[in-house]
Amino acid sequence: MALELTSLFGPRRDDTVGTMAQGLQGSEILRIAAEIRELVAQGRQVCNLTVGDFDPRHFPIPQALVSGITAGLAAGETNYPPSDGMPALRQAVQRFYERALGLKYPLESVLITAGARPIIYGVFRTVLNPGDTVVYPVPSWNNNHYVHMMGARPVEVKTDAALGFMPTVEQLAPHLSEARLLCLCSPLNPTGTMISPEALRDIGQRVLAENRRREAAGARPLLVLFDQIYWTLTFGERRHVTPLELVPELAPYTVFVDGISKAFAATGVRVGWALGPPSIISRMKDVLGHVGAWAPKAEQVAVARFLDDTAATSTFLDAMRQHLNERLVALHQGFTAMREAGLPVRSIEPQGAIYLSVQFNLVGQGALRTNTDIRKLLLERAGFALVPFQAFGLQEDTGWFRLSVGAVSMEEIRAALPRVEAVLREVAG
Repeated sequence: MALELTSLFGPRRDDTVGTMAQGLQGSEILRIAAEIRELVAQGRQVCNLTVGDFDPRHFPIPQALVSGITAGLAAGETNYPPSDGMPALRQAVQRFYERALGLKYPLESVLITAGARPIIYGVFRTVLNPGDTVVYPVPSWNNNHYVHMMGARPVEVKTDAALGFMPTVEQLAPHLSEARLLCLCSPLNPTGTMISPEALRDIGQRVLAENRRREAAGARPLLVLFDQIYWTLTFGERRHVTPLELVPELAPYTVFVDGISKAFAATGVRVGWALGPPSIISRMKDVLGHVGAWAPKAEQVAVARFLDDTAATSTFLDAMRQHLNERLVALHQGFTAMREAGLPVRSIEPQGAIYLSVQFNLVGQGALRTNTDIRKLLLERAGFALVPFQAFGLQEDTGWFRLSVGAVSMEEIRAALPRVEAVLREVAG
């Protein structure tokens, strides 16, 4: 007979967990997802633009990866991999970066992890002491939560829609002298925008100047975490650039965050990689080894083979960009037409990643006082689900939202836009 435990737990007690966990905020996106599930369960039609993920019905992973993972499992690749990753995959990533980005790293600079999140956690955990300052722009993904977990000091730099929510050197410079870590991301989650080469060069040169000053003073350097998990997904004439392409002397201070999650629609396959100074990468390997944050062995073997198949990767990425751009452009054109018709909405032209930034300028219209009010209105009245920028650290109710297109079809987008327009006409009319 099983022991019934429910009655023994009693009411929830916060004193059973530490102060870090008590103060850690849960995911706003997951809370929104619960509302969407409830509406769908009621039979409502919902265009779900909330999740930064891919629906395999619309964006399946490459067949070569499916075959490679299956073959790896059949061959018995099911035990622990090396803590820094399978040598074949580390070498494949090394070749991939040299071939695609013109960056020739030594092998000891490459670390394989279970997706990109452990890399970000690993950088924070490896380089920060409690109380160290972390500078990052807002909106941006999860920097505030990692800062909280490390007991670090956040400096949030609010960015401007006119510049695609990308930071400038003028905005960052006043804070760099006290910072230990600067976090940058391009293409950016949540905005789908990219930093310009000129802005990135200016920031890189300022970081380099700061580190030369610190070296002369015998102080710890300012490090850069550069998240480029979306770098293969760019649209139009936009071209991704790295800090090292523009300021090569930044190499000793920069750690890249990357992997297959977004490029190959493989968020659940869990293979990511970091590239950076060997002195940091070796300690990250030790930190993450204790966490057990390595990617599964069969997946590593399959990804190594796939990255070296340049024809297959290029073909897949071309199709991936086409399908994403089609969805993003349809949304952007729809909102542009609404704006031209006098409705209070605007969007930023797609540049990269899987996201579109849209502003519904409805705060102050009737009972609409916050982004949450706007979000619930669009969800309940138009079946249109999106995420406010508050989920990405921007506190003000400005009407800006992230729309993610990896889990919707073109048909869903075409059906949803007239519903949104009808709601806007009614509210603004």
